[in-house]
Amino acid sequence: MDKKDLRKFIRMQKSMFSNEKLDELSQPIIKRLLAHPRVKNAHTILMYYSLQDEVNTHDVINQLVKDGKTVLLPAVLSDTEMELRIYESAKDLVGGFFNIMEPVGKLFSQYEKIDTAVVPGMAFDSRCNRLGRGKGYYDRLLPKLPDAYKIGVCFDFQKLPGIPADENDVKMDEVL
Repeated sequence: MDKKDLRKFIRMQKSMFSNEKLDELSQPIIKRLLAHPRVKNAHTILMYYSLQDEVNTHDVINQLVKDGKTVLLPAVLSDTEMELRIYESAKDLVGGFFNIMEPVGKLFSQYEKIDTAVVPGMAFDSRCNRLGRGKGYYDRLLPKLPDAYKIGVCFDFQKLPGIPADENDVKMDEVL
């Protein structure tokens, strides 16, 4: 399958689960994420504010802030660009591009200080390749984070034996 067909296949898989079931399936993944040494030891961590069909990160983001971490969330600027902003609480969120809740906190540009990046994806494979939603936002952002350990997060049904990848696709260091 090509990338477009794989995205369609994964969307179909996701549609078989209710939002409540996806929230339930998120819990063990989030528990592993919070216990992960790279997350526990991180000072500055890039997260994503999940959509309904993604591993639910809403509570973990708030927990990381409570734990004293600097939490960054992406904000989409255009069809090709996004920037990172500091998240401190839910009051920092507004509806943005694609109806994604995005931060309006202080702009963050010291990418070299990001210890860990937690990254969503449509699918991941056993070689830690990531299939995104097709706009390339993370594939353009992640090369700017030279020291960040990249953790992809997904549901079990999003793990595939292989996905097409090229030189522009950024691999994860690990997938939960």
